[in-house]
Amino acid sequence: MIGLVEKDSELRWVSFELTGQCNLNCVHCRSHYGGDSDQPEVSTAEVRKVLADLAQFSKPVVVLTGGEPLLRSDVFDLLRYGTELGLRMCLATNATLLDDSLCVRLKELGVKIVAVSLDGASAEVHNSFRKQSGAFEGAIRGVEFLKKRSINFLINSSFTRRNQNAIESTYKLAKQLGATAWYMFIVVPTGRAKEIQEELISGKDYENILLWHYKMEKNETDMFVRPTCAPQYYRLIEQRIKEGEKFERRTLKFSTGGARGCMCGQNIAMIGRSGDVFGCSYLPVSAGNVRETPFPAIWNQSPVLQTLRDKESFQVCGRCEYLDVCGGCRVRAYFVTGDIAGKDPICSYSPVREGRGTA
Repeated sequence: MIGLVEKDSELRWVSFELTGQCNLNCVHCRSHYGGDSDQPEVSTAEVRKVLADLAQFSKPVVVLTGGEPLLRSDVFDLLRYGTELGLRMCLATNATLLDDSLCVRLKELGVKIVAVSLDGASAEVHNSFRKQSGAFEGAIRGVEFLKKRSINFLINSSFTRRNQNAIESTYKLAKQLGATAWYMFIVVPTGRAKEIQEELISGKDYENILLWHYKMEKNETDMFVRPTCAPQYYRLIEQRIKEGEKFERRTLKFSTGGARGCMCGQNIAMIGRSGDVFGCSYLPVSAGNVRETPFPAIWNQSPVLQTLRDKESFQVCGRCEYLDVCGGCRVRAYFVTGDIAGKDPICSYSPVREGRGTA
């Protein structure tokens, strides 16, 4: 057995970026964060080594992603290997390359769920976001192939000011398509999204969007829904519960495993295409590299990850009474302050609890 972890930092979910190659050119792509992008991509043998380490370490959900992971010729071999190790293997794709034969293979390999990106309920909206004509039609076609082979799928939808008016219609489309889950991503300033800062959702609109999601989720019983990169949502829930409202929390067995806010480096991680380990898919601060150090050692010993777990040292957030359920977005904090323990700039709430965090 390779190492042990404390329960509150148990690794539950890992995103493994197999490649930076993609057939689309999305405006918000976090895969273009820079960092290790000039280094060669992880080899089949290197990925297999990491998967074997993960299987001995904590058996998290593992999502193979990119770029577009279907452009890696070994993606099916890696899915098979991870499944044989007892890992819950999943795939994140833009779905445009899926066809019936590929879905037959995914089914045979026992892939637990496929995450499909869909950023609008129309070709006009989605294609604008993905900067590729036909992307919407391709994604819908891919979903139909998944449904034909009875493969569970969820919909990931990313939003900026460009498409925030399509949030509700996109949710309705995900439900109409029969998705197991719908994740509403609030785009954060990393990768290509740094080039469209003026499009990022405003603090006022952010709060209104979270309130809409809260009201929607209270009445949603068919599909699992969750906002992502939106930790203040859980502060909002707690506030409503304190006011006497009832709210039933649900979980998805292939999710990050926690109905709380930012879990960057606490229960989740991303392994980049050149082996760097990050606290989440969007934080461009390396905690170590699996080519140099085994993943379990990075997870247990990295100063970067230790900082992300020392929540009470966070500026402003560290003295907030909602720290344990929210914690603020570490990516937004880093982008604005240069400090992963900095203040999340989108949050308008003023803490009332005194603690170790500094203003």
